[in-house]
Amino acid sequence: MRNNMTLKPSSFRWTICSLLFIATTINYLDRQVLSLTWKDYLVPEFHWNNNDYGNITALFSIFYAVSMLFAGRFIDKMGTKKGFLYAIAIWSIGACLHAFCGIATSGWITGDWFVSFAEAKDTLEKVSNVSLVISTSVTLFIFARLILAIGEAGNFPGAIKATAEYFPKKDRALATSIFNAGATVGALAAPLTIPFIAKSMGWEMAFIIIGGLGFVWMGFWIFIYQKPEDHPKVNEAELQYIQQDEEVTENAIKVEERKLTFKECFQYKQTWAFAFGKFMTDGVWWFYLFWTPAYLSSVYNMDSTQSSIPLFVLYMITLLSIIGGWLPKYFVDKLKMNPYAGRMRAMLIFAFFPLLAIVAQPLGATTFWIPVLIIGIAGAAHQAWSANIFSTVSDMFPKSAVATIVGIGGMAGGIGSFIINKSSGVLFDYSHKAWTTIDGIPLLEKFPQYSTERMPEDLLTNLEKSGAIVVDGIDKGYMIIFTVCGIAYLTAWIVMKLLVPKYKVIK
Repeated sequence: MRNNMTLKPSSFRWTICSLLFIATTINYLDRQVLSLTWKDYLVPEFHWNNNDYGNITALFSIFYAVSMLFAGRFIDKMGTKKGFLYAIAIWSIGACLHAFCGIATSGWITGDWFVSFAEAKDTLEKVSNVSLVISTSVTLFIFARLILAIGEAGNFPGAIKATAEYFPKKDRALATSIFNAGATVGALAAPLTIPFIAKSMGWEMAFIIIGGLGFVWMGFWIFIYQKPEDHPKVNEAELQYIQQDEEVTENAIKVEERKLTFKECFQYKQTWAFAFGKFMTDGVWWFYLFWTPAYLSSVYNMDSTQSSIPLFVLYMITLLSIIGGWLPKYFVDKLKMNPYAGRMRAMLIFAFFPLLAIVAQPLGATTFWIPVLIIGIAGAAHQAWSANIFSTVSDMFPKSAVATIVGIGGMAGGIGSFIINKSSGVLFDYSHKAWTTIDGIPLLEKFPQYSTERMPEDLLTNLEKSGAIVVDGIDKGYMIIFTVCGIAYLTAWIVMKLLVPKYKVIK
């Protein structure tokens, strides 16, 4: 029974926020294993190039996008507790499946399925048909990413719904920025753990160990989560604080929310504003997440253990995103702005910082630390932006529709991510060939066959060893993508403001 005599509100809502933070951390750890292992371990074993990796990450984005569309509706229907359990169980299975792609590739090609990880690698080294190894392994990794994407798509709709259930509107951006910081902490922990697990135990164990964390989290969620009105650890004062925004009739009976149909959600400009903001900016964060390790490898010749400290510093900087929750709260509490106006002003401020990415590559000629610091600042700005754009949904839509709208926006963000990841893979392979010079002569003039053929992974390294002066053109490809990333946020803000110039709640 709830204690009505307790005057001081309990603080159990922050326990829920902590669980959401841990889930998001695990989510991003699982997502990062591939990006931190493919260059050092999967390229030698499966003979991938940038385009192969780009295809895998791009298709993950589109799988994630489509899954987000249904995940939000699924969680609204199943409820926060059950919906989140299904999501993390599926993505943890998907994460672990990656580890067995080498065995499955070997088994598919040779017919011998019951082998160890090491035996599968030895078998693939003896396969003369490299194209078959590439196509089979890429297909299997795409399947594993599909399972991962289906599960991971439930994380943010579930977390935003839980936040709407446990926090009043004025605190939601802060709560969202705290659990959303799990994305940064996951990305932060990844380079300090995954490369070293892969180096000491094999890349397969990196997927299995990190993937297994989700099953541990599920045990805590089962026993801890209930709705605030049903939870014995939420006292009456805290419940009143949580529900301060809800409409109440004269008889203190809650006014029941109208439930929006899926079709109705698309009739509101607020939906399209949120979706466009996600379309323009989600791909930027995913590009930084998936391609920064490859950038340090391709441009600065770092392996995954050498890049661990720069990546750690980069993601440490992104922890500044916690300001993303404080700033709109300041505008609302101190300047008496409505929640939407306060968030939009904060988002405008955050939209200027990613412009620094435009100069990351030119200044990177001096030292790799300059692009690392700039990408860190841009990443912090993205996470601050992300916390606020998520909160605009719970500000303007009824709770029953929050996860659905987040899912629609996530789908749009996934499509944007597909475009930038696929384009990046194609552009980086193109720039690696077309803009690279050997002793001042374009590579394709010296080796015209590689205009249509796959270039050997060690070609440039062998040329350098023979005394040739090699200038890799891939850095120009990165500069183009960094420029696109830099202008994405201001573009998104302008369109969002045009679509929804003023705060308007949908009832």
